[in-house]
Amino acid sequence: MSTQAIVIIAVVIFMGWFALGMVYNLRRGDRLLKWMQGGLPLVGQRTTFRWLGTSVAELGIARAKRPLQRLDILLVFKPRDVFWMTLLALAQGRDDVLIFRAHLSTPPLVDLELADPKTWSGRAALNRVAARGWEATDYHGLQLMAPKGMLGLASATLDRLAGPMQAFAPRYVRFGLYKSAPNLEIHVPFPNPQRDDARAYFQCLQDLAGAIGQR
Repeated sequence: MSTQAIVIIAVVIFMGWFALGMVYNLRRGDRLLKWMQGGLPLVGQRTTFRWLGTSVAELGIARAKRPLQRLDILLVFKPRDVFWMTLLALAQGRDDVLIFRAHLSTPPLVDLELADPKTWSGRAALNRVAARGWEATDYHGLQLMAPKGMLGLASATLDRLAGPMQAFAPRYVRFGLYKSAPNLEIHVPFPNPQRDDARAYFQCLQDLAGAIGQR
């Protein structure tokens, strides 16, 4: 086989992989976005939306209903459209993840990070706060980190939030609380549009945000 033929075959494979990966992400994102329409009005009426490439979609609600003030939602997909990035994502244990970044009407009393160190975004969050000298402990199979001397309060805060946290999502990649905005960052696997109710899902998010602000 000639060099030219090999190059042509490689280009065809590359372009085919790119097209299939892009279409898969776009269709998966479209299904989730249509599902969200049933619950987003509980958070706010005016939502902005844009695709950031083929692997990230962003929604923003600048004037959210209390106990939220602002909510940004990111749909982050595996980079399925580029072959070597797909392999890298597999090596990193990276999967599709839904990210919520919220400004709360009442901020939490403590900074903390609760994350799964086996996941890509959870590991990155833990490494970042570890560089700031935060202390760490195990918490129900995840790693909890907080500023020095604050682990007790961080653990007690999570104990108090256990009910609304469990109601919102059975599994967390990352759960971060901060006294400065954005006050809440949540990374969770995608919900199942065929099984989960969108209104109930976003009501649970509102309930969780309200519980964080309780004194």
